[in-house]
Amino acid sequence: MSSPNTQLPSKKKEKSGNAAFHDFLNDFADIEDPLERRRLALEKIDNAKFGWYHVRAICVGGVGFLTDSYDIFAINIAVSMLGYVYWGSSVGGSGVPSDAESTLLKVSTSVGTVIGQLGFGTLADLVGRKKIYGTELIIMIVGTVFQCLLGHSPAINFVGIFTFARIFMGIGIGADYPLSSIVTSEFATTKHRGAIMGAVFANQGWGQLLAGLVALICVVGWKDQLIHSNNVDECTGECIKAVDQMWRVLVGFGAVPAISALYFRLTMPESPRYAVQADQKQEIKEKTDNNEIKIVRSKSDDYALTQRENSSSSFTDEPETSPKASPKEFYLHFKQWKHGKILLGTAGSWFLLDVAFYGLGLNSAIILETIGFASSQNVYRKLYNIAAGNLILICAGSIPGYWFSVVFLDRIGRKPIQVGGFVILTAIFCIIGFAYDSLGSKGLLAMYVLAQFFQNFGPNATTFIVPGECFPTRFRSTSHGISAASGKIGAIIAQTCLGSLINHGCAADDKNCFLPHVMEIFALFMLLGIFTSLLIPETKRKTLEEIAEKYHGEFNPNNPQNNVAKQQEV
Repeated sequence: MSSPNTQLPSKKKEKSGNAAFHDFLNDFADIEDPLERRRLALEKIDNAKFGWYHVRAICVGGVGFLTDSYDIFAINIAVSMLGYVYWGSSVGGSGVPSDAESTLLKVSTSVGTVIGQLGFGTLADLVGRKKIYGTELIIMIVGTVFQCLLGHSPAINFVGIFTFARIFMGIGIGADYPLSSIVTSEFATTKHRGAIMGAVFANQGWGQLLAGLVALICVVGWKDQLIHSNNVDECTGECIKAVDQMWRVLVGFGAVPAISALYFRLTMPESPRYAVQADQKQEIKEKTDNNEIKIVRSKSDDYALTQRENSSSSFTDEPETSPKASPKEFYLHFKQWKHGKILLGTAGSWFLLDVAFYGLGLNSAIILETIGFASSQNVYRKLYNIAAGNLILICAGSIPGYWFSVVFLDRIGRKPIQVGGFVILTAIFCIIGFAYDSLGSKGLLAMYVLAQFFQNFGPNATTFIVPGECFPTRFRSTSHGISAASGKIGAIIAQTCLGSLINHGCAADDKNCFLPHVMEIFALFMLLGIFTSLLIPETKRKTLEEIAEKYHGEFNPNNPQNNVAKQQEV
């Protein structure tokens, strides 16, 4: 009979992991006690100094968000290019797709994103992070290349097949939200975890900037073929060919960043917080001389006690190879208000934010006119103004907001930034809505830039970060996926329902007359976001185990009191 102090044999250290994701468990493979091995690995992760290892992890994790924002921003510009090719004078069109077709092309990615967030978020908790991290990039790459190869055919409707390709690519984009968030949080040092996760998310700003730059380069590069076409009717022959090439280059370039990070994702080790190395389970079986193993769950389902059949003593305490949680366990856990309110807070806040975040783009055309980049009939001037004007807006508000979040997340805290951001956004949208006519062009521009800034230095960053920290390991990815999907549902509502309200009840010569009221609706959503934000916990400078123990009653292996109690239980 094995004694209670029997230890598993030590394991030989092997080279594993890569330059972005180090295998911390392997560093302590020579430690016999499996709990001690895991404790030391987590302690090394939590207390590590910020270094180049973290920078590389930020780059690898951030590629998905760079690609995400690139694709979404690029399609907004590409739709204008597609208009000349598929809705131009050559087919008897006006050069502009119908409102329904334009909305379908733009919103299709968000539909796929919801599917990816829910599906892959659940999978990462069921089969592990390692097995599927990288798959989402492959889906993005295939979907992007597929779009670039599409063309008109008498047998196939272009809008239909293009929409399908966008949905497929969106699944990969959606999968990246929970995966990159939880992988980054589980490998990040405690002191700088907010800044590291914020830097990963801030790649959205660089993605928008890159899309604008690529579009601008394409327009300038094909200037000679575009400049002589003063309207859509004159854009024929070489002009149409040039625009057709431009949108394919613009969309297709989005696959390049994804390819650069594929190796690091496919070769990453399993997260130490998710599981110990797979062969430890086999070692337990061999140690029990092939007797049946019972799994006895204690305070935390992440840990298991192995017992011999018909034996009164346990010989070891070993983390399960994969701390899986069934849908029933998920339901039983979150149906309790003390746990469910946190999920309501993360999902509800993300939903409310994204209604306004994506809806704010409805105002961009007016802002572009304000800063001197008004639409032109000339093909070259029109496409140039769209690309250059959006670049200015991105640099003025979005990018500074992202990086202010990176700097202050670990100093101020997540909750104050999120609540404060919603408060400021409520005020900004109220000013735009109720004082729209008296603001003037300069005032409207100032409010637009401020809204962009405080969305990113505010709830747009924190709604991504908090779900990656505030849930226990076995539910972390699923919960983040649900929260992120809620946000995308808000984006779909903004792009489909609220977008159509801008011209509600307007006369033919009174375009966008209902826009002030749409801004007032956004203000209401921001006000509600304040209250949902009060439900989330503050996660600043706490280890993931401390957060799970405090808010979810999970067993914390790094808490000395818990370890003493655990040994007494054994």
